[in-house]
Amino acid sequence: MSDLATEARSDREDPEPEGTKRRRPFWVELPMLAGIALVLAFLIKTFLLQAFLIPSGSMQNTLQVDDRVLVDKLTPWFGAEPDRGEVVVFRDPGDWLAGRPVKEPTSLQKALGFVGLMPAAGEQHLIKRVIGVAGDTVECKGEGPLKVNGKPLTEPYVFQGNTACSTDPEGQFKVTVPAGRLWVMGDHRQASQDSRYHQNDARDGMVPVSDVVGRAVVIAWPIPHWSTLPVPDTFDQPGLAH
Repeated sequence: MSDLATEARSDREDPEPEGTKRRRPFWVELPMLAGIALVLAFLIKTFLLQAFLIPSGSMQNTLQVDDRVLVDKLTPWFGAEPDRGEVVVFRDPGDWLAGRPVKEPTSLQKALGFVGLMPAAGEQHLIKRVIGVAGDTVECKGEGPLKVNGKPLTEPYVFQGNTACSTDPEGQFKVTVPAGRLWVMGDHRQASQDSRYHQNDARDGMVPVSDVVGRAVVIAWPIPHWSTLPVPDTFDQPGLAH
């Protein structure tokens, strides 16, 4: 009788086959999954895409204040350099932002910015449109049009009511871009402290290619502003490239 009871009890317990691993509870796996997600986000931010916050109106109406853009950081790893017409994010090449207050980020903003889940907080970056690359001659006379290698640019992206060139002394220029440098300008021409206004610095207002973080490819936030950032057709006109 005792043997039958023992056998019945053994059948009910249905022990797991030998070698079968017991699944860990989800709450035990959650920290590990979160860690993997953070590592992946960090790698994406470092090598693929990074979000940046637009702090000023210097690129209106292409970009609005507080827009978030996604910047392609992968292409430069394959040797590609910025080209005319691209909107690029670059590190401050020579105290262009000197004297401008920088809001101190919170600890949470720093952490999320570090892994790329939020725009990088407190970093000294600028965003402008590439107008001239190495070897190009860029020229402004009067109110414009802006010329590259003698070809006038039709610029529908320039802020409505602005002129392509500014009539102040810094806005009148003719420069040739040296190797490894870029000439950049904001789309809000009369409200952009760009290459024109830094011609007296150590690099004559040029941005080193090595300071470019990447090309802005998409406006990701807010949703009503969502858009890609293609190169305008004016930069594809025949004879522009030297």
